[in-house]
Amino acid sequence: MSLVKKFATVGGASMASRVLGFVREMLIAAALGAGPVADVFYVAFGFPNLFRRIFAEGAFNSAFIPLFAKEMEAGGNQSARKFAEDILAMLVAILLLLSALAMIFMPFLVTTIVAARFVDPDKIEMTTLFTRIMFPYLFCMSLVAMLSGIMNSMRLYFLAAIVPVLLNIILVGVLLTAWYLDVAPRTTGILLSCGVFVSGFAQLALLLFGTKRAGFTMRLKRPKMTPQVKRLLVLMGPAVLTGGMLQINLLIGRNIASAQDGAIALLQYADRINQLPLGVIGIAIGVVLLPELSRALKAGDDAEVSSLQNRSLEFALLMTFPAAIGFMIIPDAIIALLYQRGEFTAETTSLTASALIAFASGLPAYVLIKVFQPAYFAREDMRTPFYFSIVMMLTNIGISLYLFPSLGHVGIAIATSISAWINFILLAATLWFRGAYRPHMKTLYRVMMIIISGSVMGGLLYFGHQAVADEILNAGFLTRMVLVLGLIGGSAIVYFAIIAATGVISKAELKRLVKRG
Repeated sequence: MSLVKKFATVGGASMASRVLGFVREMLIAAALGAGPVADVFYVAFGFPNLFRRIFAEGAFNSAFIPLFAKEMEAGGNQSARKFAEDILAMLVAILLLLSALAMIFMPFLVTTIVAARFVDPDKIEMTTLFTRIMFPYLFCMSLVAMLSGIMNSMRLYFLAAIVPVLLNIILVGVLLTAWYLDVAPRTTGILLSCGVFVSGFAQLALLLFGTKRAGFTMRLKRPKMTPQVKRLLVLMGPAVLTGGMLQINLLIGRNIASAQDGAIALLQYADRINQLPLGVIGIAIGVVLLPELSRALKAGDDAEVSSLQNRSLEFALLMTFPAAIGFMIIPDAIIALLYQRGEFTAETTSLTASALIAFASGLPAYVLIKVFQPAYFAREDMRTPFYFSIVMMLTNIGISLYLFPSLGHVGIAIATSISAWINFILLAATLWFRGAYRPHMKTLYRVMMIIISGSVMGGLLYFGHQAVADEILNAGFLTRMVLVLGLIGGSAIVYFAIIAATGVISKAELKRLVKRG
């Protein structure tokens, strides 16, 4: 339960951010629908996020956290502080150079990479403007990722997990202001871009305060190529490419989708719902598991390494499999409740629901990737996940191009899910053949019971939904909310009752989880 408690700490903080994220998405959907400004904003916002996920959350933390955790284990805070200061100096220098080049060449980047298939000059001009306003967000978030890695390595998980809530608080405030002033959609897009810019500095300031409170302060000095910096860069190389493949998949998907009006916004709205369990459970596992595995491997505790992997696998499936089933069975009901108002019509709900079904079919795979990738990163093996990411990228591109002419935006979501399952299978099979992971018989039993329990829950949810489907789509907001939450709540009770009865989780553990939210 110690590991689950850490997952719950990070997951609970992430949940607060995700709930506010839904409020943000609902307001954007009502204000912009699936129109051109929505397409432009999501494309522009995705570009700095692309680099943030490649260089910061992905590659940087995958390489930084194991090295930082080992410095703390071997030399204590003083050794870890010197290592962190050397890395900070190099990171700031690289980010300043990257940001300056991107701002100068933004028109070229927009027309060749960000939205290559936009043909409307107004959309191209708006994309360039929005991206330029938001790009400094990359600088802030890369430093936030480093500070978060430091906090996580010190087993102070909550603040780093709760910091993203500032982005959603600021953007919700911007949207409410835009609604009150009744501004035009383009102006709303500009205000949202400015909100992203401000939120980056707000998150950085909060984490600087948090690390100082934790007694870990750093000086900014001239960058120097020390042996530790060289080691980090060597490890980051394949990790950049690994994280890059995942993000290139998204970028290619957006570029393909830009040929269909509104497709980018439809995929964003569907993926936002799919990201809720992935963000709460998958990210919580990834954040906690990497430093914990790094410590266990450094100590040579093979039993703890095996236990960490098994418990993470069980927890991941316990929480995400029923969510995936629910998203696939009642997508229209969930989307109608969250988004259907203002410019977001019943037709938009139907189109978004089709994408959500396709995304949800790959949800367990994406979370399981978060379980198995840290097993490689903690061993400083960055190359193997990179090779698997290449396979995933090529699969995604091929299937997207094949399906898009006939299925449109849904074909891109299907390709994303298939490529995720392939990546997961390669990661898990390689660990098995290397002897680095063997699931315990108890874990296999629990996985089987989770699948059976989720399937039973899904059957009951299907028949319950059929009975009230028309009322959900045509009723007012309050009636719709009662019906949808009733379906979800009833399904959750059935699922966890079966889980408890089959011994997958004890009643005492279930009570503790409920108390922790």
